[in-house]
Amino acid sequence: MAIKLFDSELKVMDVLWKEGDMPAKQISDILKAAIGWNMNTTYTVIKKCIAKGAIERREPNFVCHALLGREAVQAAETEELLHKLFDSSPDLLFASLLGRQKLTREQIDNLRRMVSELQAQEEAE
Repeated sequence: MAIKLFDSELKVMDVLWKEGDMPAKQISDILKAAIGWNMNTTYTVIKKCIAKGAIERREPNFVCHALLGREAVQAAETEELLHKLFDSSPDLLFASLLGRQKLTREQIDNLRRMVSELQAQEEAE
């Protein structure tokens, strides 16, 4: 994914990822209630997303459709963070995360499961 989305654009995308396709007016109403944006701000950000190819405008009623999935954007943002701040080292990223967070027993168990699955995949190759 070569598209870089800024925080404001991610707010619009998040609405579409959670709610699905919807008219720009409805996105505007949601973001007004959630973060206080006015309609002009929301429409400007939507138009930037359209220009970048992240959102498609459908007629009638200026219906917005996300062209990028949440997982693809998360993967690209994670790669950028990894390269930019952690010298492309996943273990440094995880050490930073784990050193700053209080994890629940369930979160620790999920991490163990993910590591075990990665090890099993590596052994199977």
